[in-house]
Amino acid sequence: MGSYMKKKLIYILIGILIIILLLIGLYFYGLTSVSNKSDLVNFTIARGTSTKEVINNLYEARIIKSKIATAIYVSLHKDLIVQAGTYELDRSESVQEIFKRFDEGKLYASEVKITFIEGKRITDYMKQIEENFGYQEEEILNLLNDQQYLKSLISKYEFVSDDILNSDIYYSLEGYVFPATYSFSKNAKLEDIFDKTLAKTEQILNNYRDLIKESGYTSHEILTMASIIENETMQNDDRPIVSQVIRKRLAQNMNLGMDVTTYYGVRKALGEELNEVDLANKNAYNTRVSSFLGLPVGPISSPSEKSIKAALNPSNTDYLYFYADENGKLHFAKTYQEFQELIKLYRW
Repeated sequence: MGSYMKKKLIYILIGILIIILLLIGLYFYGLTSVSNKSDLVNFTIARGTSTKEVINNLYEARIIKSKIATAIYVSLHKDLIVQAGTYELDRSESVQEIFKRFDEGKLYASEVKITFIEGKRITDYMKQIEENFGYQEEEILNLLNDQQYLKSLISKYEFVSDDILNSDIYYSLEGYVFPATYSFSKNAKLEDIFDKTLAKTEQILNNYRDLIKESGYTSHEILTMASIIENETMQNDDRPIVSQVIRKRLAQNMNLGMDVTTYYGVRKALGEELNEVDLANKNAYNTRVSSFLGLPVGPISSPSEKSIKAALNPSNTDYLYFYADENGKLHFAKTYQEFQELIKLYRW
């Protein structure tokens, strides 16, 4: 082979090498992210979609740079599984990172389910909102203290009244958030969260609209009674009896003397020890103070429908007192003397 042919062969080999290096460079470049900045986008893979279709859809959605590079990558990694579902992808992610998500099935939770338990305080619900949506306690409190927002709720919901604007109320929507399981968008606004729970409360109360009118009490007062019933009772059969005790004491101008209102008034959790200072603390909730007459200024927790129903359907008894034994079972008495006997029998 002549020198000319040798040089020509060398040039051809160099050219081929350069092309190979360029192709390798283009391949790896094609696997890099389409953006240096975070840019989230939802991407759905329907069941039965081929890998080729997935790659085409990724390209059309501007989530990958190159269909060819991506197809080569997938063919070189035959162990990868592309699982169906909806994903929250980021345009700052590489092809490797994207297909790792598909392989692991790290789906985007488009909805968040939260269960608000009956008998809990709005502060408990606030913690759940904070944990699930990232809102800070200060943000939630600012909304609950926003007079313009509260007035908009009064205009929107028939059962929400000016009572929630009372400056003595600790939390404006205490007792108004109906305890149930809700599904929210992951990006739900605080207003949307509270709107959904208030709409549920209104739906429940609408079932008892006539009874509320006949009771002579406002919706706010019924929710307040129901919240006391919720926290004072452990058995369903006791709810209407406790309701009757509340009604009878109010009718006779007696103070309610309910411990659960003291816990709320001094901001202690149920079950903590109450001392003499707590029992004597004068606030808008503590019905253990002898001079306190009537209902607390507002609900002390979110009552269940059973407690709301009990508040509207008190039993027909003459009980004025009750005492809970160590198992939480309530024992009822008609007179103060009988009540003292119950204390002797069941004090724990």
